[in-house]
Amino acid sequence: MRAPTLDLTLLRTLVAIADTGSVTAAAKRLAYTQSTVSMQLQRLEAQLSLTLHEREGRRIRFTPEGERLLSHARRLLALNDEAWGDMQARQITGDLTLGIPEDYASLLPSVFAYFHQLYPAVGLKVICGTSTHLVEQVKAKELDLALVTRQRNSPGGDVIRREPLLWAVGMNQQPLLSDPLPLALYSPGADVFREVAEQALQSAGRSWRVAYTSQSMAGLAPIVTAGLAIVVVTRSMLTPALRPLDESSGLPALPMIELALHRAPHRPSEPVRRLAELIREQLAVHEQAL
Repeated sequence: MRAPTLDLTLLRTLVAIADTGSVTAAAKRLAYTQSTVSMQLQRLEAQLSLTLHEREGRRIRFTPEGERLLSHARRLLALNDEAWGDMQARQITGDLTLGIPEDYASLLPSVFAYFHQLYPAVGLKVICGTSTHLVEQVKAKELDLALVTRQRNSPGGDVIRREPLLWAVGMNQQPLLSDPLPLALYSPGADVFREVAEQALQSAGRSWRVAYTSQSMAGLAPIVTAGLAIVVVTRSMLTPALRPLDESSGLPALPMIELALHRAPHRPSEPVRRLAELIREQLAVHEQAL
């Protein structure tokens, strides 16, 4: 007996829900209505006679069966997209360069995977650097796109997300919160976090000392988790090894920061436009979950 054939359209909807985290965001990615996405998920469950998902508020959590099918779906869609791209007479080719601070790269793995499915022949190059330097590279047309922390002295860009800044310490160990406060800060010019932290403490009449500097959170984390310094992070940058401090800590409140997308001053290609759309969609989903 021949096995039934899985519908790739339904599988693509399943993957979109997994990548974006909600029916609403998946509908936006696929240009469907929310009801269509929900109906396609129900059809897939009916065909397999399995429960593939459970709702947690606006978010969707996959059951073990759903996770297993998702793994198969990604492989099937990748093969389908590869075959389709290979058979196209006018396949889109070329290179695309995206600049991003190292600390934001973890927000975009599903975007990179989906972009590769859409444009397998486009070479996507990702360059990590400081926000200030990345904006300069975009203006010089050395980058097609850059996702950066919006600079106070050079606002520009298209704001696609806002996040609160937080003081954080190690989950199990922390320094004394008395003056001078030991801070783990980004290197001068690496980002606006350092400037914001110093201005907030100065306005509150607190003194501090720089205990450690680095251009990324990966470099700051060891000394913070060891309980030797305090760090400023966004909520999405918190890890299980870090604990945010609340108002009872006595530290001054920190402002929101903005993530902005800068585009090179030339006519964007279709892949550039689509990558920008995917980044916007993904970061909007993360912002809703904060």
